Amino acid sequence: PSSAPTVSLPELRSLLASGRARLFDVRSREEAAAGTIPGALNIPVSELESALQMEPAAFQALYSAEKPKLEDEHLVFFCQMGKRGLQAMQLARSLGYTGARNYAGAYREWLEKEG
Repeated sequence: PSSAPTVSLPELRSLLASGRARLFDVRSREEAAAGTIPGALNIPVSELESALQMEPAAFQALYSAEKPKLEDEHLVFFCQMGKRGLQAMQLARSLGYTGARNYAGAYREWLEKEG
């Protein structure tokens, strides 16, 4: 069974604390460079479809991180306000990533509550 598509801040905190989530910042490189959620991998939404279809070695070379697996749980996408994160989650799910989820509060909420 796939997890609920949306992640709330309290759930995200607990997933991160236990090391069970992988975070993907789908904002532009400029936005991510200005500040992101610790541990997030920046893959702009415009690149996501090709990134998720790369060979694992190519993904690793480009992003210096392990490519997520289709069966991974809690692949959490986020953007600034929530819209690109939702697009990213839907795209990942359409490619077979059943654990893809959207942190709906996005970086704006994170910054407000955690920053």
